[in-house]
Amino acid sequence: MIGAIIVTQVAPDELDYVRIDNSLMNAGISALDAAERRGLKVVVAESCTGGLIASVLSEAPGAAGYFEGGFVVYTPDQKRKALGVDANLIETCGTVSAEVTKALADGALSRSGADIAIAVTGVAGPDTDEKGNPVGLIYVSGARTGMKTSCLRRNLGDIGRSAIRRAAAESALDLLVRLATRTPEQRGR
Repeated sequence: MIGAIIVTQVAPDELDYVRIDNSLMNAGISALDAAERRGLKVVVAESCTGGLIASVLSEAPGAAGYFEGGFVVYTPDQKRKALGVDANLIETCGTVSAEVTKALADGALSRSGADIAIAVTGVAGPDTDEKGNPVGLIYVSGARTGMKTSCLRRNLGDIGRSAIRRAAAESALDLLVRLATRTPEQRGR
């Protein structure tokens, strides 16, 4: 059969998935509180975290007032279509790169009514990506209206898929707090 998709049945107890616990929820609540105190709206663009950050932020009390929503852009094609990431940038740099992550954050900011955009890409595993980036490499970028887009790179190592996704979400929430509390005179930092 041409074009057939084979679906493998996997039981939930066989999956390595992220559990949303009090620690992760507190990080989300703190991040949204930081934005709320300054009257800033937030949007996220997620690849390797697959909507985890949006899920945590949407659980925070009062989320509807400051969380605009998110883009889950798991494939290169979706990164291009939903957020306008240039195909040549993806081809040249790879989907897991500072350049693409910054483009995701900028695209999410420009396509929403938000003041801050957080974007995440990474290699959660089990294998390296198309450019040979190692399992555990993540990039988190943040864009804020009127400020330069920032990016951080972390190599977490092969600590397991769920641990990588969780650490990426925690890094994104931390960056969100830092961007929300940054003052105009700290623009270039």
